[in-house]
Amino acid sequence: MDSKELEQLGLKNIGSIYYNLSYDDLIKHELDNNECTMTSSGATAVDTGVFTGRSPKDKYFVDQEPSNKYIAWGNVNQKISKKIFDELFELSKQQLSGKDLYVTDVFTGASVASKHSIRFITEIAWQSHFVKNMFIRPSENELKGFKPNFTVFNACKAVNDKWQEHCLNSEVFVLFDIENNMAIIGGTWYGGELKKGIFSMMNYWLPLQGKLSMHCSANIGKDNDTALFFGLSGTGKTTLSTDPERRLIGDDEHGWDEHGVFNFEGGCYAKVINLDPNSEPEIYGAIKRGALLENVVTDHEGTVDYSSSSKTENTRVSYPIDHIENHEPSLMGGHAQNIIFLTADAFGVLPPVSKLTKEQAMYYFLSGYTAKVAGTERGITKPVATFSACFGEAFLPLHPTVYAKLLGEKIDEHDVHVYLVNTGWSGGGPGVGKRMSIKDTRACINAILDGSIKHSEFDITKTFGLAVPKTLGDINPSILNPRNAWADKDAFDHTRDTLAAMFIENFKKYQTEDAEFDFSEAGPKL
Repeated sequence: MDSKELEQLGLKNIGSIYYNLSYDDLIKHELDNNECTMTSSGATAVDTGVFTGRSPKDKYFVDQEPSNKYIAWGNVNQKISKKIFDELFELSKQQLSGKDLYVTDVFTGASVASKHSIRFITEIAWQSHFVKNMFIRPSENELKGFKPNFTVFNACKAVNDKWQEHCLNSEVFVLFDIENNMAIIGGTWYGGELKKGIFSMMNYWLPLQGKLSMHCSANIGKDNDTALFFGLSGTGKTTLSTDPERRLIGDDEHGWDEHGVFNFEGGCYAKVINLDPNSEPEIYGAIKRGALLENVVTDHEGTVDYSSSSKTENTRVSYPIDHIENHEPSLMGGHAQNIIFLTADAFGVLPPVSKLTKEQAMYYFLSGYTAKVAGTERGITKPVATFSACFGEAFLPLHPTVYAKLLGEKIDEHDVHVYLVNTGWSGGGPGVGKRMSIKDTRACINAILDGSIKHSEFDITKTFGLAVPKTLGDINPSILNPRNAWADKDAFDHTRDTLAAMFIENFKKYQTEDAEFDFSEAGPKL
């Protein structure tokens, strides 16, 4: 790569440029730079420093026309002036100047009609490795004429000492200048910022073209039937979409345009805390040479202790999607026939599976609910409800109803069946009930995908009004209607109504006078 291309961006005294290195070369650089260790599986392992997760409070968009007319400003999408952006861009260029640099050119979006060309610039070898894993890798021929639509400057070693003067959240900055097609990152080494930064941009670009962008996994069956799995972290999105009987399109980020469903990425980014080769053999098998582990604990022989959370609960691995044997090479599928909303309900209230009407689908999509286990106090664990619009509010530059409207149009146009699947608790919350077994959840998913659930008789639950099957394959009928699974019915009724009130309160933000639509009637009733 000619250094003049980088000099035109304002970088100076550039050393060596390592352009789209092979995996073997990247691993050699990581080892030579003391950035990683080798594990017994052949994967490399890195530590991401102080930050073992994203820094959402440090993400900002430049307040300028015309993008400021479309962005939903608030706690998720914060404003920064062009003046401060330019000042921090200078700081970033100073950090990257006078260095050897890793430049990685990739695509996002497998659909030719919707793809974008992205260039990443960093001084860290493993971050180039991460990008190579996560995005769509151009052919040698495509690289010859590569022209980026968007450039990311990762100056992770730069620190903004003037953050208070700038009225920012901290010395970390993750900034987007939409009009000038660039982003800059400083103060954090975490790889997920690179991945989710481009996801945020695709969530800006595509809906303005009438195309749906989605935080979901997707797979495709033997009859070429496409299924989507929406869900927040910890609900089983990656695990349940990685199915030996179905080809994996992708595990996290997708678009839906006039040609069908397509992956934004060329790799997977899976949680590995408590990874078990028996229950998740495909993911376990994908952790080999080329895979990049983050913040895991290893012994002196390089054996990974997946049960250890001493560095973080958010231990991760990135790997190219072809590490999954049964993947879809085109990274594309047809229009979806089934949509599954995954929730890990720690209250133990929602059914293992329920069939949603179109209106309920819109309600639960906008709600984006799951519940997490907060921690134990004298042996009692209290669940905490989380609502994240469209199952990915942190990455949505536009108002959530923009994405919901597009989803509703797709459901109508393609006669899509939508289901809510609870991968959380049954018979009570933690300490009282039990977590849904992967076996039962898989049975629910399989019944959806093979169509057998359509032959069930359904009951309608009280308060939430969800259609639940009376029987379903070999699943114990007593757990299909959640109230039946509780020994203490009064406790169930109280917990159900408590959760219903949370849903109702959360949905009030969509019941404004200028709202384009109101699907509150499809939600729970007290």
